[in-house]
Amino acid sequence: MADPTVGVVVLTQGTRPHDLVRGVESVLRQEGVRTEVVVVGNGWDPATAAPALPAGVGTLALPENLGIPAGRNQGVPLVEGEYLLFLDDDADIPSPTFLRDAIDLLRSDSSIGMIQPRLRARDGKPSPRRWIPRIRKGEPERSSVVFSVLEAVIVLPREVFERAGGWADPFFYAHEGIELAWRVWDQGKRVWYAGDLVAEHPAVSPTRHSYYYRLNARNRVWLARRNLPGVLVPVYVGSWTGIQLLRWFRKPAVLSAWFGGWREGWRSDPGERRPIRWRTVARMTLAGRPPIV
Repeated sequence: MADPTVGVVVLTQGTRPHDLVRGVESVLRQEGVRTEVVVVGNGWDPATAAPALPAGVGTLALPENLGIPAGRNQGVPLVEGEYLLFLDDDADIPSPTFLRDAIDLLRSDSSIGMIQPRLRARDGKPSPRRWIPRIRKGEPERSSVVFSVLEAVIVLPREVFERAGGWADPFFYAHEGIELAWRVWDQGKRVWYAGDLVAEHPAVSPTRHSYYYRLNARNRVWLARRNLPGVLVPVYVGSWTGIQLLRWFRKPAVLSAWFGGWREGWRSDPGERRPIRWRTVARMTLAGRPPIV
């Protein structure tokens, strides 16, 4: 049987040149699969990278930064493969059998439609708890179904990605991993956090600024408006509004930015609306996470 084929999309703005090369080389070392890699420059030309990218790696230079989801989407048509790997430009894959192991899991359990591996801090520091996409985090080595993904390293069949409509172009940044996960669930499949599959990523503290809080809030509203049955839209948005009030009630500057995005989310066009089915709501609820919080 021929080795499975994987199209690999790496998105970058050119600010981490050595990490970028490290990540691409880790993909090219994968065994038991055939890979085709494209590096998408969001407002940057990867062909000018120093150090240079390995031979045979495709590049796409976008004239402006389109945002993370739209940038990733631009790379997908440029690579062949029955499966897709999305890799951040500062992530890498230490095991040469990572991709084959992930694909074997997808092939052995047809109910799984997307995999996020366990992320391990490359420098030996404790891995941030936010890298585990569960409310009850538990041990990072424990595998389970999940309802969102950290987008740094994602593996899924191309047909599942295409049926989902790809990443949410309008979002620019924040919560696109929740929408993609919901749309995988809506295909009758599950999203899987694989604690036994490992990728590496630097353990850095995320920068939180007013722009982040605005997009975080706007995209929460857009997420609901695009994906939930109408009656659940105010329930989901209302629950997250309450959570933010409790979380940030002593930080008026944060709440001001957050509610600015909240208002924008209601007033602006979120793009295509594809509400998930009530059957999907029931399946997610039975699996432990109703889409209301």
